[in-house]
Amino acid sequence: MATFLTPLVSIKPTVFSFPSQSVTSPHRQTNVLSLKPFPSLAGAQSSRVRFIPHAVETEEKPASDPNAESSRRVYIGNIPRTVDNEQLSKLVEEHGAAENVQVMYDKYSGRSRRFGFATMKSVEDANAVIDKLNGTTIEGREVKVNITEKPIASSSSPDLSLLQSEDSAFVDSPYKVYVGNLAKTVTKQMLENLFSEKGKVVSAKVSRVPGTSKSSGFGFVTFSTQEDVEAAILALNNSLLEGQKIRVNKA
Repeated sequence: MATFLTPLVSIKPTVFSFPSQSVTSPHRQTNVLSLKPFPSLAGAQSSRVRFIPHAVETEEKPASDPNAESSRRVYIGNIPRTVDNEQLSKLVEEHGAAENVQVMYDKYSGRSRRFGFATMKSVEDANAVIDKLNGTTIEGREVKVNITEKPIASSSSPDLSLLQSEDSAFVDSPYKVYVGNLAKTVTKQMLENLFSEKGKVVSAKVSRVPGTSKSSGFGFVTFSTQEDVEAAILALNNSLLEGQKIRVNKA
């Protein structure tokens, strides 16, 4: 029987027995030692002690499921208004099997919002759609395709939580204009300032690529009257904002 003494831990009431092998160097000890009590103490659960010398316990986060829907859901932006659900489905399924494909429409006007989503059956199908469709041209418009869960990291990007808060604060209205061909630097405040010159603005927002702070290149402005909508379209369509000619029409 050997007796182990340590200057760090003193256990007076209990005596422990160790395996026959000797420990010559503290550097050769394993991180966790289970010490067996004498048979007379075997029935007491409190007699088992675990020493964790020189160990730091860290909590491991569970790995995200690569097959989760968010990993298979593809954003398809800047599509023509003429593309409907059936056409977008055919386009997507040329490159992979899809579970669901949907073009997003404005709830007031019924017009396409120029983007949609496709939930693919596998991550491989989603990646194939991105590889084959991103950057392609449909009716003169360059299509943007990416996985919705991937944020676009940039030290100069606005805070994502702030943008989400701005989006949730947007006040919708039947008196609304669509503002297209926006420069990536255009903000909600810029839209409000510009359109306030032509009418009473209720709310404004710049649409973002879902899950990111990246501008989708278009936005919306709501007014309190139809007269303000018509005045804004007449005065601001094809005007310059941040160096780009914007398109303004009824949403």
